[in-house]
Amino acid sequence: MSTSSRSARPERRPPDEAATEHPEITYIGCARCGTLIAGLDGRYACSGCGWVNEWTEGHRPLPEARRRRG
Repeated sequence: MSTSSRSARPERRPPDEAATEHPEITYIGCARCGTLIAGLDGRYACSGCGWVNEWTEGHRPLPEARRRRG
């Protein structure tokens, strides 16, 4: 699905609505080809052209890895 009317700015909710325990599905127009793509918490990868945004551009920090019990 391609759209040129979508901006490259992610749709965001106010902070009180954005505070969720689980990742939020967000949508954006691909910065390279304009295809509407979905991502988790502002992290995107376009299957149409291969564009990905920098992981630091997400809406919240990535969770830390859990240590394995040995």
